[in-house]
Amino acid sequence: MTVQHIGVTEVRSAAIATWDFGLRAVVETGHAITSGASLLDAVERGVNVVELDASVATVGYGGAPNAAGVMEMDAAVMVGADLSVGAVAGLQRCRRPISVARAVHDHCRHSMLVGSGAAEFARQHGFPEEDALSEAARAAYEEWVATQAPGTVHGHDTLGLCALDATGHLVAACSTSGISFKHPGRVGDSPIVGSGLYADNRAGAAAATGDGDHIQRFCLSFLAVELMRAGATAMEACRQAVQRVLDTPGGPPTREVSLVALSPEGDLGAATLLERFEYAVWNASGAEVRCVVAADS
Repeated sequence: MTVQHIGVTEVRSAAIATWDFGLRAVVETGHAITSGASLLDAVERGVNVVELDASVATVGYGGAPNAAGVMEMDAAVMVGADLSVGAVAGLQRCRRPISVARAVHDHCRHSMLVGSGAAEFARQHGFPEEDALSEAARAAYEEWVATQAPGTVHGHDTLGLCALDATGHLVAACSTSGISFKHPGRVGDSPIVGSGLYADNRAGAAAATGDGDHIQRFCLSFLAVELMRAGATAMEACRQAVQRVLDTPGGPPTREVSLVALSPEGDLGAATLLERFEYAVWNASGAEVRCVVAADS
């Protein structure tokens, strides 16, 4: 277990993120909150830390390209105060897709932009066109082309982040490059409100990670928030939501399903169908990586 202690003056503030690499995101988010940044700014900064880290093989600059060797990224942000959303999908030549999603939220009359439209919007709002394919991802793609087998970059581990500030506001965000070597144009659950993320100040926030082609069937993040609205703790809400997948007639379509959640009181939760799922948390006690095991184990 990794622990980093942070001085905190706002005891209600908290953040939770998917996977162990989410630790950097929650730490940055926590620092930003306690230094006086708005919650939306804090979450954006936290996600950016992971997006710009080339060692993270499924998010941002380090992510894997599609089957044509092109990086297509998906990201979204949702504000719990008014349920407003900004999202992008299939975004190319950008290393900070969450920041473009934030710009959509702030400056666009639409909630989601995709493909070339998202790229044009990014250019219009000052985001530079950048090579979004890291050297490691490029090498993995070339290996995959040569062997038609998975390369060293694989998986689909979305960064999902939920955060709460001292005023009771919630924000949820997701960023991912999606499944390695996916069909061009494929979009998973991450930028889809209700599936990859959801936030409502009155009930809670949640974010999902895993096989997005199947997670979309269950609207897991919305389900977890509604369970909290009905009185479940964040942990109970996550467990009940993933149990819905487990109880699918004929068996679950996938076991690659994990979920994190955060209540308006700062209660933290996570659940998974994997043998082991690591997630990161930050609150008054500091920041650490925690772990849960399969819901049916």
